[in-house]
Parts: sequence; structure tokens; C-alpha cells
Amino acid sequence: MEVKVLAPAKINLSLDVLGKRSDGYHEIATVMQAVSLYDTVTISDNDSDNVTVSCDYDGVPCDDSNICAKAAYRFFDYCRMDVRGVHIDIKKQIPTQAGLAGGSSDGAAAILGLNNMFSTALKPAELHEIAERVGADVPFCLSGGTKLATGIGTKLKNLPSFNCAQIVICKPDTVSVSTAQAYQKVDALNPHPSYTDEMVKALYSRDMFFISTTLFNDFELALGIPEVNEIKDIMLKCKAQGAGMSGSGSAVFGIFTSERKAKKCYETLKQNYNEIFLCRPVKDGCKVE
Repeated sequence: MEVKVLAPAKINLSLDVLGKRSDGYHEIATVMQAVSLYDTVTISDNDSDNVTVSCDYDGVPCDDSNICAKAAYRFFDYCRMDVRGVHIDIKKQIPTQAGLAGGSSDGAAAILGLNNMFSTALKPAELHEIAERVGADVPFCLSGGTKLATGIGTKLKNLPSFNCAQIVICKPDTVSVSTAQAYQKVDALNPHPSYTDEMVKALYSRDMFFISTTLFNDFELALGIPEVNEIKDIMLKCKAQGAGMSGSGSAVFGIFTSERKAKKCYETLKQNYNEIFLCRPVKDGCKVE
């Protein structure tokens, strides 16, 4: 048997890091948006009693440290099943170490795919519970859409859908960001009012100008990556309504109300960068093909 799952990337329309908790995790408030940039995760039987992983993207581990393998073991444990022999193949389009939740989305896809493959008929709340045990962004990647995420990022609340004509995403070729190092730098920031509260208001107002002027990311502020600023400048010169860094970086997204302007921006960035994508907001998360 074989199950194929599409795993979407996400962007952060806002991201406030509120402080470090006693357990070492950080309390955050963020508005996340799923976008139509997908990895493809294919799960099939293998002839062993182990979970095996393959991936077509250099640098992604293909052993038990891979998030898809971790997700599979969490799934079997939650369902009180013996570990079954499955092979998980990941075809990546979402860049790694970019703040786009590519790994988290792959993990979410593995949970959804295994639920389908073994006909375990777990409810969304049960899938969410497994996802929480795998990683902070994994529950969002299961459900997608437009969500307010709080706590360590696993408490989700539905928000009005974010709509725009197109989104351009660009990752600088020479910059990858370690999430752990990013948090160290963001811890040194001075406290400030919550931009996420303003973004929630903006989404309820459905005012694109309000939304685009409320884009904010504590990591972008703390890291100050020159290439991020250069890409943002190009996007804004190409008439993006707004632009910002996603997650802990280093990918940058631009929001466009015109497909023509978005395509022109894409072509302009292509002259200097390799990892550029045109996509749209989507209302769902991982989905079985």
C-alpha cells in the first residue's frame, strides 16, 4: 500500500517572542498562514519492522533523527501498535532552515498518512495530540489555514482567512538560520507591545493596508540579516503590499494584490537568487492526494 500526502509551507504574518519558560521552551504569539508551496511525503510498506526514510534534499537526515521517523514512532506509540515496517520518502520543494516549517509539515504529513494507511480513524484532536509530541509547528501544519498560535506554538485558534492575489517567497542562497541561535539573539531584545494582537485586529478588519503594515517578526529584528533587508527592498520596489521574514528565517515573503506585479518581482529576484517561489494562501494543511 502507498499513501501520498502534500505538506504545505507556512509563513508568519506576525511573530512575538514573549519570553523563556522554566522548561527551556519559549512562549510565543504568532499568526501563521499556510501557503501553496508543498513537499510530497509518500508512505509505503517495507520488508522490515523498522521505519526507514529517504529524501532528495542534501542535508536532510535519513535516519531516526528525521522528524518523519519521530512522527511515525509517536503515532505507533499513541495507537498502542507495534512499530510497523514503513518507508517514508520526502520530495522537498520547501527550503530547509528557512523559517517555512518544511520539516514540521513533513512530520505532520507522516502522521496524517499513517492514520490513512492503517485506517486508525483518529479524530483531529487526537492527531493534534500526536503532533504536539513531535514539534511546536506540527499541529499547525496538520490544520493549516490562518491561525493564531500561542503557548509554544501549539495552542491554535481560527482567524478570518487571509487573502491576497499572490505571495512571493525567496530564501537567500548563502544564509541558513539555526533556530536555537535565533532564540539566543531574540532573548536579548527589549520588550515591546504585541504586534500579534494588532495583526489579529487587522485580519478581522479585512483591510489589506492594515494587514500589510502590521507584518512583524521578532527574529527579523534580532538577527538583522543584510540579505533579508535586500530582498525586502526588492519586493517593496516591485510594489509588494508588505514584506517580512518568516519564522526564525531566513526566507522572506512579499504579499501582492496583483499577480502581474508578483510575477515581475519573481523574475527580478530570479536574476540573483536560486530559491524563489510563487504561491497563494491556502485554507487547509496537509492533505492526502
